[in-house]
Amino acid sequence: MRRRSSAVQISALRPSVRARLRLALCATLILPLGGCIGGNAFAERGDSQRTGSIQAASRDAPSQTNAGNSTRPADFSAYLESLRPQAERRGVSRATFDRAFAGVTPDQEVIRLTQRQPEFARPIWDYLDGAVSATRIRLGNEARSRHGQNLAAVERAYGVPQAIVLGIWGMETNFGGYKGSKDVFRSLATLAHQGHRGDFFQGELLAALEILERGKISRDAMKGSWAGAMGHPQFMPTSYLRFAADGDGDGRRDIWNSIPDALASTANYLREHGWQPGLPWGMEVRLPSNFDYGVEKASFGQWARLGLSPAAGGSLPNRGEASLFQPAGSNGPAFLVTANYDVIKRYNSSDAYALGVALLGERLTGGAAVQASWPRNEPRMNTSQREELQRRLRDLGYYRGDIDGMFGSKTREAVRNFQRGRGLPADGYANMALLETLRTNR
Repeated sequence: MRRRSSAVQISALRPSVRARLRLALCATLILPLGGCIGGNAFAERGDSQRTGSIQAASRDAPSQTNAGNSTRPADFSAYLESLRPQAERRGVSRATFDRAFAGVTPDQEVIRLTQRQPEFARPIWDYLDGAVSATRIRLGNEARSRHGQNLAAVERAYGVPQAIVLGIWGMETNFGGYKGSKDVFRSLATLAHQGHRGDFFQGELLAALEILERGKISRDAMKGSWAGAMGHPQFMPTSYLRFAADGDGDGRRDIWNSIPDALASTANYLREHGWQPGLPWGMEVRLPSNFDYGVEKASFGQWARLGLSPAAGGSLPNRGEASLFQPAGSNGPAFLVTANYDVIKRYNSSDAYALGVALLGERLTGGAAVQASWPRNEPRMNTSQREELQRRLRDLGYYRGDIDGMFGSKTREAVRNFQRGRGLPADGYANMALLETLRTNR
């Protein structure tokens, strides 16, 4: 979708080299420049940060295959042939099927990428340094200048601000700078044969055959990421079938070559997932010194009465409600995020990704940089330490998720409840200091 020590070092590489390096540093889903994400509260699996809407596609797509297919032929060619009846039931002709798989062999690089796991997570501030880098802002401003009319038209048609569409475009493919060069059919066939993510990739492979059958794009132009995400918005095939839009009015939905189509498709995806026009994604805020961490979600008016104010000045919106989000705990920046922030997460479920999209879009439309400082000098946690933290929270009855070292909403809620029980600021942030507290807990 998800390591890099220097944004400058990697961004200086050729796109193809840069992408391979990022994939090697990731585990097993989106960003050609933003790279994999992680951090004390943001350990994410690499494949969830590399293939665009793959997570959302896996949630949204109806079941395309027999659940729990444990009878895949061991032979790759035999496996592909076994898919022919399913493809034919979906209207895929024998000629299209044969054209798609002519000469296709397993991609060993794709197999290797699914097997790599990260040892250390990246702090969110490192991730955002790359996501909202000076180079990306420059490229984004150039893209906005070239395609301003298209962006404005998309905003009028779909109600999604151009800042958010720009943010996703930049995070996904660096404004079209690198859309992936892997053969989509080979990648998906490799992953499907391996049973990676169960039957998910088999469903995506069948959807790709549908795209080819419908003549949406030529066989040789079906290029994308190692996990099969395609075009400017990095749509998986099922997402293309459901959400791709014709932005230039030519009767086609070309997310590979038509920027109007790509921008409209991105906005359509967000609208179909519940984007509320007129509601901001959120904003950075300042907290009063005596802030009550017992409040997590409230109307903007209530937040204002509690003493919160926009970090960049001005006043909070008059309508809507928001949740308090402190991605680096009480010692870092604080944000109020709305239901539209959650819609961005339907594109990619990582908080760091969603925040990167929002902050990049703001910078490209005249907004300020993050005002508060990040706790850049705090110790990092490795995988075993993150797993230990989850295990200790589970042993105390706070955590009911998997012990995987991946800190998501379940871990944050468990941390928040533990903090409340100990009279600590309930910011939901898991770091080494919290682990030491857990280690000494009686």
